[in-house]
Amino acid sequence: MHWLSNVRLPQARRCSHGAEQRWRIGLDDDNLIALVEPLPDGSRATGDDWGGDWLSPAGVDLQINGGLGLAFPELTATDLPQLEQLLELLWRDGVEAICPTLVTCGVAPLRQALTVLAEARARHRPGRCQLLGAHLEGPFLEPTRRGAHPAQHLAAPSLAALLERIDGFEDDIDLVTLAPELDGAEAVIAATAERGIVVSLGHSAASETQAEEAFARGVTMLTHAFNAMPGMHHRAPGPVAAAALRGDVAIGLIADGVHVTPTMAVLLQRLAPEQVVLVSDALAPYGLGEGQHRWDERLLIVQDGSCRLQDGTLAGVTLPLLEGVRRLAQWTGEPGRAIAAATVLPRRVLGDDRSLPQLLLGTPLVEALRWHAGAEGLVWQRAVAASI
Repeated sequence: MHWLSNVRLPQARRCSHGAEQRWRIGLDDDNLIALVEPLPDGSRATGDDWGGDWLSPAGVDLQINGGLGLAFPELTATDLPQLEQLLELLWRDGVEAICPTLVTCGVAPLRQALTVLAEARARHRPGRCQLLGAHLEGPFLEPTRRGAHPAQHLAAPSLAALLERIDGFEDDIDLVTLAPELDGAEAVIAATAERGIVVSLGHSAASETQAEEAFARGVTMLTHAFNAMPGMHHRAPGPVAAAALRGDVAIGLIADGVHVTPTMAVLLQRLAPEQVVLVSDALAPYGLGEGQHRWDERLLIVQDGSCRLQDGTLAGVTLPLLEGVRRLAQWTGEPGRAIAAATVLPRRVLGDDRSLPQLLLGTPLVEALRWHAGAEGLVWQRAVAASI
């Protein structure tokens, strides 16, 4: 057994008294993580001293719309080679798995995209990010809160409209974003949840009361908190406050500093440290240069990692998921929480409730991440390396 010592594990829970727990990690002859043990206070156990660096699984992104010029709703079979290149890029960027996000589009393109994603999922191999079930962001959205979603493809919630889109693909979908206050949404929430699909509130005008009712009916997440939904007002707390107060609703956060200001991001994580889940919301230009890019029939302008339509509407980002971790850690001064928000908590949204030591057991060290907080802020690398 080879040992790594003086290791920290990222935790999202509220701060406890005393110093942060240190761990030692046992590796078997194949460099698989075989043991994860807490160290007694003051222990100087033998092994490679990590100096308090963090060990985590790789990232999981529940909201990413494309990359390398590909928009997931526009996928065709000819895009498979480029899609595989994107999955390799995501792996190099420290992301183990994604829920490919399909923004509001026509029924035929949606079903075609799901078919292509299923084929790519079947072709998975090491060195590529895994494709989890898709995230359908729409079409059951509040028109006044649609953001960059094309108005012509929005639909009123109904079982018929839902089945028209997902029939036969139920096992290929992990997440659906909708506006729960719309007429007909209650039946769609029930039918979606019955199929084991996570339902998220997003692009919604829901009040605090309407959000509470949605959570009681089975909605378990907010899509990009604060964006395309009412904010937190002292007389109208809105869905973000309702989710934080409830305590068991995941709160998706884009930590680019533009979608949500650093101050509000810090406040949100302090209010709900075990609920904040980082997402990238990356669009098709992810992995490409800045400037002008096409998004369906529209022009997308990329500057400083932010994507906007010609009218100035904020549409997404081109920043990697783990860049959001670095920024959130810088703003909050809580690296462990920021790491957990992109690596541990997304798994819980999808139903994996194992503790972090349990998650790590059996993982090849090369597939885990080592995080170091230094003069340049929080940085990561594949954990197989001997030192930062």
